[in-house]
Amino acid sequence: MDVICISEDAYFDLLKRSYEYIKSLHNIKEEKWILPDKAMEILGVKTTKLQELRDTGEIEISQPSKKVILYNIDSIREYLNKHARKS
Repeated sequence: MDVICISEDAYFDLLKRSYEYIKSLHNIKEEKWILPDKAMEILGVKTTKLQELRDTGEIEISQPSKKVILYNIDSIREYLNKHARKS
């Protein structure tokens, strides 16, 4: 058995490209599960806050493997709507 070592950035880039390829194969238009970088961008938070939201159950996650955590876009929208205020 051969072992291939790659950097973390290369791993997540490969994961993202694989996800996009599978999405295009099955003609999936809307993303239900998003990667951490996209979740942080939408929420406007850093890694520690994203982990806190995940740990407290305020946003829904899926963990298909030990190192891969995906975030439910609908639960992120619900969280944002729950904390929205009129000015």
